[in-house]
Amino acid sequence: MSTSPPRLRDLVPGIAGMALVGSSVTVSRSLVDAPLFGVQAVRYTAAALLLFGLARVARVRIAAPRGREWLWLAGVAATGLVLFNVAVVRGVAHAEPAVIAVAVASVPIVLGLIGPLLEGRRPSRRVLLAAPVVVAGAVLVEGTGRTDAAGVGWAALALGCEAGFTLLAVPVLRRHGAWGVSLHAVWMGAVMLVVLTVCVEGPSELGSVSPRQWAAAGYLAVMVTAVAFLLWYRTVAAVGSGRAGLLTGVAPLAAAGAGAVTGGGVPGTAVWLGLAVVIAGLTAGLLPERTAGRTADGTAGRTAEGAAGRTSQRAEGPAAPPPAAARKPRNAQESAAP
Repeated sequence: MSTSPPRLRDLVPGIAGMALVGSSVTVSRSLVDAPLFGVQAVRYTAAALLLFGLARVARVRIAAPRGREWLWLAGVAATGLVLFNVAVVRGVAHAEPAVIAVAVASVPIVLGLIGPLLEGRRPSRRVLLAAPVVVAGAVLVEGTGRTDAAGVGWAALALGCEAGFTLLAVPVLRRHGAWGVSLHAVWMGAVMLVVLTVCVEGPSELGSVSPRQWAAAGYLAVMVTAVAFLLWYRTVAAVGSGRAGLLTGVAPLAAAGAGAVTGGGVPGTAVWLGLAVVIAGLTAGLLPERTAGRTADGTAGRTAEGAAGRTSQRAEGPAAPPPAAARKPRNAQESAAP
């Protein structure tokens, strides 16, 4: 992938997708007492039907998975959809929500290191240096909290699942694109959750879900699943998982903003400082990587300075022999010769 800076039009979908994910934190609070697997099964089933309908309207061809693609897509569904929700819900029973949020906010480091390797490239030095800055800003926004050993384990699982949602999609994004990966991952996740609903909770538990909770599930199905998935994978396919990973720092900022809008009060000083740190990290990580004739990944770059140096070296080398001096032809026959 080119080391040139990503275009804004490629970054905007990912930023919007992460903003929607961040807004889901406030909405998801209303589902704490709802049946975990049942509501999520309905959510992802609705999202799959919506994605299928939108693809038909947009005349987007969805290719069927083949061979190992089934495993990659099932991995996206199992980690990014099913296990992630379990880790978050079970984790907050042993740790304060900020602990889980901080763990998830560390995903830029994982994506910046592993993502480029899956894409056949070397990790970008600039992205690896910017990722901890984005994480530090997210920590300032989210804060810290108390936990026990089990909470740490659930937090680590949430981090791994969040990374798996992007990394496991890398090998299939080229052939299936954002539409195909989103649709296949969502319907597979829906099937897994339906099975868990039948085996663990029982469908009858859905009768206890209130209209307010169904409205929250509907928002999550449309905006945070169908729309956000498409936007996120669009950016990952365009700029790579490493650079896209930096954009996950937008989610905690959006969560803080959504909390303020819904009555959570004006954010404190730490939140504003975290906002500034996240913006600084994003700016540093997404700037052009060609500097002083060398790219951020350590390979030689074609900068103007480098080109000028090579021109100077050629000028100082042995001079080419001058062309033969022109002379007048001695006779008519010679002037006609080629």
